[in-house]
Amino acid sequence: MKYQKISYLVVILVVVSSLLILFKPYFYSFRGYGVKYEGEEVMLPRPDLKGEMSVEEAIAKRRSVRYYKDRPLTLKQLSQLLWAAQGITEEKKKFRAAPSAGATYPFEIYVVVGYVEGLKPGVYHYDPFKHSLTLIKEGDYRTDLQKAALNQQWVGKAAVDIVLVAFYERTTKYYGERGYRYVYMEAGHIGQNIYLQAVALGLGTVAVGAFHDKEVAKIIGTDGDPIYIFPVGVP
Repeated sequence: MKYQKISYLVVILVVVSSLLILFKPYFYSFRGYGVKYEGEEVMLPRPDLKGEMSVEEAIAKRRSVRYYKDRPLTLKQLSQLLWAAQGITEEKKKFRAAPSAGATYPFEIYVVVGYVEGLKPGVYHYDPFKHSLTLIKEGDYRTDLQKAALNQQWVGKAAVDIVLVAFYERTTKYYGERGYRYVYMEAGHIGQNIYLQAVALGLGTVAVGAFHDKEVAKIIGTDGDPIYIFPVGVP
């Protein structure tokens, strides 16, 4: 009888431990962690939750676009793109537009701005909780980013370049080595959101994965690991 009680206790402990490992990240999904910068802050226009183009039409029209006209994006368009990438879609639990393993949200979004109406050129960090941009450094760094991206001209010609930067430890501390796989999966989710939102706005983008990681990180001023660059412009 004594051994039976011990067996039950062991089973209960194993089940509870497994549940904690599985669901622990969700307990913290409300927390506002993330990289914070001190600098000039620009509040973005509220994103639209309804558009004129259906999801089906956006999927059908999605293409990689590498050539852009010399025309600016509006602040409203940039706002919508950033919301689609990592915007808050559920205020209470702070869930975001792209799914994340255990709601660990390993990505930070940076924007290299060259040509946006009402926004000075510079490198910005996106804060999804405030839906705002913080200026990290002023100046047009598109050419520098193009050089770091193996001189792919669309990086330098786009009105803006959205850079996805991963902080792996946010996910791997819960999921171990498999967390790296989840981070790359999430990059794909975010990227597809950017693609479809660009199509719906009449804009063009292309996923760029060929670049020198350390050079890109230095340009945008981050300790994280750049995973993707998304040039965005008027096709």
